[in-house]
Amino acid sequence: MKNAIVVDLRPRERVCQDAEPIATIYRNLGTTSAEQVVTRALTELAIAMAGLAEQIRTHDLHDLARRLRSLQTMAQSLGMVSLAHVTVDLGVCIDRKDTTAFAAVWARLLRIAEKSLTAEEGVVDRTIP
Repeated sequence: MKNAIVVDLRPRERVCQDAEPIATIYRNLGTTSAEQVVTRALTELAIAMAGLAEQIRTHDLHDLARRLRSLQTMAQSLGMVSLAHVTVDLGVCIDRKDTTAFAAVWARLLRIAEKSLTAEEGVVDRTIP
């Protein structure tokens, strides 16, 4: 086909975050302590994502469901609504042993995690009316 049209699909994720969990941490601990707690939690979440990525890269699916539940809990505690939801979706793929869906949802989880951790444009704060 000489005149074939190729479409480059680039998924755009809208990331939902709830500011209330972090606001609560700041109200309860004060600015200095809260900054330390939130920074530590974000670092732990990033390390957990890196560990999952390595585990999946090496096809080591041992204990993956438990690690995803841990990631979900971390995301929820920081108000990362989209990230928490996608970790649940990935767990469903594991339970169903659906490798095709797993690959697609894993790619989505990576996109959502990147946006959640870098606070790029496209992040929607659910607490805004």
